[in-house]
Amino acid sequence: MTDAPGSDEVAEADRRFRLWMHQNLEYAADHFHLRITGEPVFGWRYRSISAPANSPEGPRWLRVVSEQPQWAHGRGWTGNADANTLSGLPKPHVLGVHEWQEGDWRRQRAEVMTHVPGVRCSPTDTAQPELNLPDRWWQDLQQGLQHLASVPTERVSTDQAKVDHRVHAAFGAHVDCRIQRWETVHGDLHWANLLNPLAILDWELWGRGPAGTDAATLYCYGLTAPDLGQKVRARFPVLDTADGHRAQLYVTARLLHRISLGDHPQLAEPLKGHARDLLRDLP
Repeated sequence: MTDAPGSDEVAEADRRFRLWMHQNLEYAADHFHLRITGEPVFGWRYRSISAPANSPEGPRWLRVVSEQPQWAHGRGWTGNADANTLSGLPKPHVLGVHEWQEGDWRRQRAEVMTHVPGVRCSPTDTAQPELNLPDRWWQDLQQGLQHLASVPTERVSTDQAKVDHRVHAAFGAHVDCRIQRWETVHGDLHWANLLNPLAILDWELWGRGPAGTDAATLYCYGLTAPDLGQKVRARFPVLDTADGHRAQLYVTARLLHRISLGDHPQLAEPLKGHARDLLRDLP
């Protein structure tokens, strides 16, 4: 039996992977004739690395995502570029894509995008208690998500089978989580994917999903900042409807699964309490 790696071994493996991802970013910058101009930032579990850059045509944003070859396809792999079809939304536009293989163990995808100005609402997915956003920002977000919801697409962010799987795994097979209304959603609308002035980043997972998914995601990631959460609820009345309850139940189940993998431990207790309220009030 092989012993599980210790914490020192995991830390060293992570360090080497981060260094390798920096090298991938430099390779992508050379490919697109860009000059990196800022400190790179990593995505979830170092799966991606991004940085501001300059091109002869102006400022750009460069992102490299790494995946095992069997997962390097489908909606999540091409979502940012597919989102070029979306108009009327404050978001980056993908200008170029380059993919390459690293042996038989990783597939890399580099995307160069327009650089949208603004400051991230949070350095992490969860909300910061001191975040204070102007009314204009909230109005722009409402209008943007309303517009997105009506956009026709064949892309799927979440289907009924995925809702059933997550909700039943978290709360039991007896819970009725049938979705009555569907719309086009961003699919991962947490606080690090939003800028002020408003821009919406990271369109990997967009597509059709339960109505209210984006508002529910924003609300659940804001449970550590109750005042901000109340602003989300006030701005998005869908959260107080039957559709919104089911969307929140799905998002809560999804985040509890992420917590079981070690993500966002500070959300565990607020989410469990929120789930109890949702299950009690579920129509």
